[in-house]
Amino acid sequence: MENWLLILGMAVITYSIRYSLFAMPNLSFPPLVRQGLHYVPTAVLTAIVVPGMLLPDGQNWQFSLDNAYLLAGLITIAIAAVTRHLLATIGGGLLVFFLLRWAMGQLQI
Repeated sequence: MENWLLILGMAVITYSIRYSLFAMPNLSFPPLVRQGLHYVPTAVLTAIVVPGMLLPDGQNWQFSLDNAYLLAGLITIAIAAVTRHLLATIGGGLLVFFLLRWAMGQLQI
């Protein structure tokens, strides 16, 4: 029962925080805050992806050429910089990642 109360409480808090911004349609942020909010998606995505690239097993740092996660991540960054196309970045990154894992013998087919 405690778990359900915890889940319900988190849902209420999350909904109220998000609804509060929609309830005030005339709310406007200062330019400095808007400029800072522009970088939030990049910062959050970086915080999620980089540990997976550098700690593929979840415990040990791997800065080596046999780390398919790191190599694929760097190549994906290059694809994004060259193409500036989201679908090409996602598709190219996935393709490179699976090809590297297969070439390194880390992928069981």
